[in-house]
Amino acid sequence: MIEVKSGTCHCGEVEFEVRLENGLENIRRCSCSLCSRKGAVMARVPLCGLKVTRGADKLSLYQWNTKTAKHYFCSTCGIYTHHQRRSNPNEYGFNVACLDGVDINELGDIPVGDGRLMSLIQASI
Repeated sequence: MIEVKSGTCHCGEVEFEVRLENGLENIRRCSCSLCSRKGAVMARVPLCGLKVTRGADKLSLYQWNTKTAKHYFCSTCGIYTHHQRRSNPNEYGFNVACLDGVDINELGDIPVGDGRLMSLIQASI
């Protein structure tokens, strides 16, 4: 059963929806230099599974290293909402903490993906 969840940045200027094929799954953190600093809890959906419903003009883009990933954040409050993934550009990662009605403190132990190692491997190619 597909579940649609809404989310916002902190100030509410950016609103988005995610279509979750199997509910909230594959939740994780990442150890790369950007993700470890922002501390976000993320999940992923296909590109067609995330839609910015309001405030697309308020989103800023940040890219680094290979410039494959596209990290989006609200230009007003600075909250990271989502990113097009480097490891799979056909997917968006999104900030689970931005979803309405989701308390990340109730999600239990969240695995950490080794984005730092993947960044080092990509940089050496």
